[in-house]
Amino acid sequence: MSDDTIRLVTIGRMLRRRWRLLTVLAVVGALVGYGTSLLFPPRYTTSASVLLPGQWEERELLTQAEIATSSVVVNRVAATLGWPGVGGSGLRDRVSAKAADGNIIKISGTADTPERARQLSDQVAQQFVTFAARLAGDNTDPDTAAGPEDLRKMVVQTNRRITDLAEAADPGQTVEGVQARTELAKLRTALQEAVKKLDEADPATNRGTMVVMGPAARPTGEAAPTRTQFIVAGALLFFLAAAIGHLAAARVSRRPRTGPEIAAALGSPLLGTVDVPGERRARRPEGRGPRARIRRLLDLDIRWDLPTPRTSGDEASRQLRYRRVYARLRDQLPGPRRLLVVVPDGDEVARRAAGQLVAEAESDASPTSSSRGYPMLRMVAVSVSQPVVPDRDTESGALVVLGAGSRTAEELADVAEACADAGHEVVGIVVAGPVRARPARSAGPPRDAATPALTARGHAPGGSV
Repeated sequence: MSDDTIRLVTIGRMLRRRWRLLTVLAVVGALVGYGTSLLFPPRYTTSASVLLPGQWEERELLTQAEIATSSVVVNRVAATLGWPGVGGSGLRDRVSAKAADGNIIKISGTADTPERARQLSDQVAQQFVTFAARLAGDNTDPDTAAGPEDLRKMVVQTNRRITDLAEAADPGQTVEGVQARTELAKLRTALQEAVKKLDEADPATNRGTMVVMGPAARPTGEAAPTRTQFIVAGALLFFLAAAIGHLAAARVSRRPRTGPEIAAALGSPLLGTVDVPGERRARRPEGRGPRARIRRLLDLDIRWDLPTPRTSGDEASRQLRYRRVYARLRDQLPGPRRLLVVVPDGDEVARRAAGQLVAEAESDASPTSSSRGYPMLRMVAVSVSQPVVPDRDTESGALVVLGAGSRTAEELADVAEACADAGHEVVGIVVAGPVRARPARSAGPPRDAATPALTARGHAPGGSV
C-alpha cells in the first residue's frame, strides 16, 4: 500500500488525465438514471391546511397531525374516493400531515395525476375535521348539548329557586329550619362561585370547530425525485464512483516507485537513473484493434498516478547520465561480455532509455573494445504477463531497464525469474523517468570550448598558461 497522502494535486492530476473516461462514465450514469426514472411513474403532491381555533400546545398539535393520517381517517377517505384498486393501506403512504405555525395542520397528498393529488388532500382534510369534531363531542344530541350561555341561564334559574325555597322555609328557630336555610346558603354560594369562574374564563381559550382553509391547489410540477433528479444523480454517482475508484487504486498500489524499491524487487544492484524527454505520442504504447483504440481514446494507455515530469537539464546533462550508468556497468563486469537489455513490453520510456544505452555502447565500441572491457548490449522486449527471455547464447547476462512505477513487485519478480530460467544473471537495473525538456537555446560556443583545455603540464594550447 502506498504511504503517500492523497492531496488535491493528486485529484487534479487524475481529473486532467482521466477527464475523457470520467465524462463517458458520467454520460453512462445519466443514461442509467434516465432508465431508472422510467420505472418510477411521475408523482404530484399538493397540500390542504386546517385551522385549529383557540390555544393549543405543541404536543396537542402533534397529536392532531397523527390523527389526520390515522387509519380511521384514511379508510374513510378511500371509501369516499372509491379509486379502483386503491385501499386505505395504499393511501396511507401517500398522505402526510405536519403541524405548522399558527395552529395549522398541513395535510399533503401524493398521487399519479395532479387532479387526484388535489382530491386526495381535500378529502383527507374534510374527513379529519369530521372525525376530530366527533372526538370533541360536537356531533352529540342537540337536546342534551349545552353551551356557556345555556349554563348561565340554568344557574340563574337555580339561584332564584333557592331564594324561593329559603323564603318558604320555616321562619322559626327550629333546628330543621336552620339546617335547611344553611344548606341553601351554601348551595347559593357554590353557584355564585361557579358563575364567577365562568364569567372570568377567557373566551380565547374556548376551542371552536376546526376549519378547512380552502381547497388544495392544483400541483404544477412533479414531486421529488423527478426525472431530471434521477439523471443528475446517476451522472454524479458514476462520476464519484470512478473518481473514488481511481484514488483507492492509487492508494493500494503495490508498484515500486523509487530505485531502491525496484532493486529490492529484482534482487540486483541499481546502476542509476536516466532521464527521457517526455513526448505524448512517444509515451503511448503501440497497439491495433478496437480495444487498443478505445484505450487510446479514453487515455487508458497512459498512467495517471505518475507525478508530473520535472524539468530536465539540457541534452549534455542527460547524455552525461547515460555515460555514467554505462561506466558503472563496465566497471562492475569482470571482463568484456555481451548483455541483453531487457525492457518490459509496452514501457515506452524504458524502451527509449534502453535504445540510448545501446547507442552509447555502440559509440564506445572500437576494434580494441574487447581488450578494454566494453560490454556489448542488445535490447529485447519481454512480455510482463508471460515473460520469456532468450536463452543464453552469445549473451551472458541481463540488464533490466524499466520506467519508475510502471510495474508491480510481482511482475518484476517474474522478469527476474525469467532471466534466471534462461541462464542470464541480472547484473544491474536502470530506472528511466520521463522529464520535460527545456526549450532549445540559441546557438553558441560549446561548454567545453568556453574554457581552454589544459595540457598535462598545466599549459593551454598555444603555449599560454
